[in-house]
Amino acid sequence: MHIHVLGAAAGGGFPQWNCNCPNCDGLRKGTIKATKRTQSSICVSGNGVDWVLFNASPDVLQQIQDFAPLQPGRNIRDSGIQAIVLIDAQIDHTTGLFMLREGKVKREIYCTDMVYEDLTTGNQVLNILGHYCGINRHNVPVDGKTSFEIPSVPNLRFTAVALKSAAPPYSPHRNDPHPGDTIGVLIEEISTGKKCWYSPGLGEIEPHLPPLMSQADCIMVDGTFWTNTEMIDMGLMTKTARSIGHNPQSGEGGMIEKLNEFGNVRKVLIHINNTNPILREDSAERAILNQHNIEVAYDGMDIVL
Repeated sequence: MHIHVLGAAAGGGFPQWNCNCPNCDGLRKGTIKATKRTQSSICVSGNGVDWVLFNASPDVLQQIQDFAPLQPGRNIRDSGIQAIVLIDAQIDHTTGLFMLREGKVKREIYCTDMVYEDLTTGNQVLNILGHYCGINRHNVPVDGKTSFEIPSVPNLRFTAVALKSAAPPYSPHRNDPHPGDTIGVLIEEISTGKKCWYSPGLGEIEPHLPPLMSQADCIMVDGTFWTNTEMIDMGLMTKTARSIGHNPQSGEGGMIEKLNEFGNVRKVLIHINNTNPILREDSAERAILNQHNIEVAYDGMDIVL
């Protein structure tokens, strides 16, 4: 199984267009050791030819340009992207769908009922695509037991589970959470049995998650914030990380502590906010991650299982 990180940053990317925090300002001026990142997305293949795109970020066109297998050039109009799985309905994970409107081949969209509702009501991107390329929508079960396969992407199997989270701010049920607003997915290569757990939005490792996560050879999870009060401390927000659906890396019950429970498997943080000090390669926080064998995803990162 080939997993390619198209984008590793949280919403807004790194540097964020209107942000002058120490990270963004330092990257622009070249005064910190860090690398720019586009907004969070991965693609996965079981044969190196046919790919599943996980989320469609606002940076999707640049991400496709940067990864040749997604534009193989077999026909006058072509793409290696055979299907799109949406983890949630957040703007930074779905805006790229507008950019994928060209052509006559319907987009194969896999999402939960709640995500489909949001993307046909509060944000009608799927309805709009109907006036261009069109879509074939497939429901994603969220019981953590019912797996599904994508016919156009051979040798892969997917098992999704609902995560505790809130719907996007534009959602008609923003203040009324439902199972399926956000999911985590266990991706399995059928021929080898190798598995990757993917959850770029993970506010809490709930009791029903370890049985799935413990099966994985690679765990790729939410790396948004270092501390629970990161945005408050910088004067950028009045809410904590956990209150907006992101478990920070540090502190009691943080992602580092939780990931340590899964033993000697590959562990990767993705969806990293521009304020997070782990983006600085020589920071004390990055050194702590290194001590715990936790990697920080970057654009162009390849994981082969």
